Amino acid sequence: LPSLTRAVKLQAKAARVGFDWPSLGPVFAKMREELAELEEIATPADPRGAATIEPADPRIAEELGDLLFVIANVARHLSIDPETALRSANTKFTRRFARIEDWLAEDGRTPGESDLDEMDALWTRAKLEEKPKP
Repeated sequence: LPSLTRAVKLQAKAARVGFDWPSLGPVFAKMREELAELEEIATPADPRGAATIEPADPRIAEELGDLLFVIANVARHLSIDPETALRSANTKFTRRFARIEDWLAEDGRTPGESDLDEMDALWTRAKLEEKPKP
């Protein structure tokens, strides 16, 4: 099984024997806790922003896994298939990034010839373009 699907199935099995939160609130609290743990390990402590840990630090992967696991639990509590939700998010990202590439190409440039600020502004433009008109 895909990992997100397996996480939902494991959590559902545990829930059937009573190992589950009664509502979504505590699940969100756990998600914030896991995110904070990941941030603490993955955020550079050096005030100049220099990396202070190796990207391959196994603690980072462990904390990211914990965060993904609890996000799968959020999906389960909301009765949403996380694989479908992620697939949809991938499609949306691809569509919006393609718009950024198109707009830059109109100026004869590629994303590599742009910067984050410009691409972020174009991303916002792409999002606005998708909003339904009132």
